[in-house]
Amino acid sequence: MKPILSFLIASLAASIAFADTISLSLNNDSGVYQKGETIIVTANSVTNAPTDGKKSTTLLSLKVLKNNDEVLLEKELTVLDNENIIYETTLDEPSSLIIEATFGDAKDTIGAIVAPDQLQPGSPRPHDFDTFWKAKKQAIAALPLEVDLQPIDLEASDAGYAAFDVEINAPGPRPARAIFVKPANAVPKSLPIVLNLHAAGVKGDWCRAHLWEAVANAKKGNGALSFDLNAHGMLNHEDETYYEELENGPLKNYWDHGNTSREDYYFLNMYARMLRSIEFLTQQPEWDGQRILVIGESQGGGQALAAAGLDPRVTAAVVTVPAMCDFGGPLANRKGGWPQPIDWNRDNPKVVETAPYFDAAHLLAGSQATIVVEIGLIDETCPSTSIYAAVNQAAKDAIIYPVTYRTHGWPEGDDLAEWETSVRSAKNTFIDDYLK
Repeated sequence: MKPILSFLIASLAASIAFADTISLSLNNDSGVYQKGETIIVTANSVTNAPTDGKKSTTLLSLKVLKNNDEVLLEKELTVLDNENIIYETTLDEPSSLIIEATFGDAKDTIGAIVAPDQLQPGSPRPHDFDTFWKAKKQAIAALPLEVDLQPIDLEASDAGYAAFDVEINAPGPRPARAIFVKPANAVPKSLPIVLNLHAAGVKGDWCRAHLWEAVANAKKGNGALSFDLNAHGMLNHEDETYYEELENGPLKNYWDHGNTSREDYYFLNMYARMLRSIEFLTQQPEWDGQRILVIGESQGGGQALAAAGLDPRVTAAVVTVPAMCDFGGPLANRKGGWPQPIDWNRDNPKVVETAPYFDAAHLLAGSQATIVVEIGLIDETCPSTSIYAAVNQAAKDAIIYPVTYRTHGWPEGDDLAEWETSVRSAKNTFIDDYLK
């Protein structure tokens, strides 16, 4: 091997060997604590640089946030290699902690939550909340159901299933549009409903209905009436320019549209399209008359929780880092759930008045649905406190998977492997078992 190449390889190997690493852990692996319980954060930091046999010291930057926004601590501290307790505290009120430690080029973040079962919505439930939604649901139901079904050709591997592009009339400027897949020869009253809802955005692939996803859900359990609904009533299977024009035009910053009036807020028609979809599905002769499962992540999770609150026929919701929870969080010195209408408009009384009508924390009150929820304890988009404040309102205790290392996005690296085999696997097992 040439000397220069050997030197470069050796240098690269050395840089990798000496790479800074840091990993945080809690004295309670779940990240869930009771009031007054001691929270201990330990850092494992390794420099791998030669130390001549002596213990080396490390300068570590530490930042601690309470309820996502309040800085409790920000300082640098000197620690020895190996295990070091870098933070210890107790909290006497329901709240969250996010602990971030930086060591050289490495950074790790971990989250904890205290007394989450005691969290309540930051805003009061409007006195006419039920009256408002009763009138809206009656108006939606009064619309004669007009449905257009266009068959979709399936691959040979999906033989035995039928698929359709669906359009259902609904309030607002666009109908409900989705992809509907079901076993082709199911007998009447034999199948559950699976309604899949999508995350925020317009042009992103994650925002759109997918044939493959609808087929996959139709095949779960012993078969299902699978409905993959996009949030905005967009057409399916269009060129990218169609979605880009929507995102840059009529749907730009849609989450702010009409936020000063409960009659005009964007989420009113989004929820209406969801309710119309459920109405269509419950009229299918194959529905077993018992099970309606709604599934969603982020904005889709918020919609799923709204469905569980607005339609008593919904029997289960499996949601991942759901949005639209506890909009009133800022009124209780906590960060609200996406899209944080009150966080951004605290001084606008019309926004403060409007948002609670569309908050899952109020919509879920008294819901009898079984709720399975994943919560990221370092999620800055859909804070852990906001989700607990919402699911605490349901009549049944939720099945909760708090994840100390999860941001709003999917975990990465070793965390991803652990998450796949524990949290994600557990949610999928629930779905499979529920649909059998």
